[in-house]
Amino acid sequence: MDIGQAVVTMNNFQQYRHISAPGWSLGWTWAKKEVIWSMMGGQTTEQGDCSKFKGNIPHCCKKDPTVVDLLPGTPYNQQIANCCKGGVLSSWAQDPTNAVAAFQVSVGRAGTTNKTVRVPKNFTLKAPGPGYTCGPAKIVKPTRFIQPDKRRVTQALMTWNVTCTYSQFLAQKTPTCCVSLSSFYNDTVVPCPTCACGCQGNSSQSGNCVDPDSPHLASVVSNTDKNSITPLVRCTNHMCPIRVHWHVKLNYKEYWRVKVTITNFNYRMNYSDWNLVVQHPNFDNLTQIFSFNYGALTPYGSINDTAMLWGIKFYNDLLMQAGPLGNAQSELLFRKEKATFTFDKGWAFPRRIYFNGDNCVMPPPDAYPWLPNAGSKQQVSLLALIMTSLHMGG
Repeated sequence: MDIGQAVVTMNNFQQYRHISAPGWSLGWTWAKKEVIWSMMGGQTTEQGDCSKFKGNIPHCCKKDPTVVDLLPGTPYNQQIANCCKGGVLSSWAQDPTNAVAAFQVSVGRAGTTNKTVRVPKNFTLKAPGPGYTCGPAKIVKPTRFIQPDKRRVTQALMTWNVTCTYSQFLAQKTPTCCVSLSSFYNDTVVPCPTCACGCQGNSSQSGNCVDPDSPHLASVVSNTDKNSITPLVRCTNHMCPIRVHWHVKLNYKEYWRVKVTITNFNYRMNYSDWNLVVQHPNFDNLTQIFSFNYGALTPYGSINDTAMLWGIKFYNDLLMQAGPLGNAQSELLFRKEKATFTFDKGWAFPRRIYFNGDNCVMPPPDAYPWLPNAGSKQQVSLLALIMTSLHMGG
């Protein structure tokens, strides 16, 4: 019986979307009657019906296997390079060395030449839920392998690539985060838009919510399914699992300071290796950032107005579930650009914010905290003038 070996490598090229626990699962449909005899660095979730085999039993006989990563701590004789991370993949900008996964399969009934081997089809990727759509496998130049002594090169029998793209709309019906705003120059705190991620009482949209003042809070939270990807959020007007608050804190002669707070309202999820992407024109003059890591994203060539922020390892890279510890915060110090800097008309607030790659719902621009200006005083004086005229006329 012909047996061939294949190494499957997954690269997460997304700059700021990572794959969190419980991790990825990759599926496909065999073109013929292939079976998987053994695996390293991964395993199928089901063995399938292998009753036709006597003696040696294959690892998986399913026509449409689903493969998951092995956990950290797997014995070395079951590992290959870039495996065994529990299905967790970092984003490319955050940690490119951990944005790669791999596993090896020994396949039977596959053929022994590039004429008899058939490319699998119907690839699926869950990470861990829906959102990804995979295209057909495309045959490319065979992968070349340089031997350890670097004096010999071998190549694979065949190599094919599969590209999977992500859609936030396929992943969930409603948004997953929202933004609130405040400033030192205005007492108004602009909350997240009402029903930004769903409305209370509409479980089909937003999932269930929990009253934080409920005497049964601990029992409700402890009885929830921690492996479920459906949020169990604190009851709020916005019903979002994540809120990002941007506070314009201080104004100096040549600098200005912002405080950013990320709050987790989801009782069902600890967000590990979270990241935040913020678009603001003054990021080209970011002077200092406290308590977060920073990386510049330049999606428009020379324009540097987009920043990626993420937690410091072993300090605040884990955003705990809803509760007293469910927040992370930092302050950003910007140098003023004389040609563009202003507090007027909401300029000091971000244009867009993404949490873990998902677009957050912003308040409407006309609700932003505005500078007290002469316009409001003119309106008051005009009203006073009309009232005076009416009084004199009476």
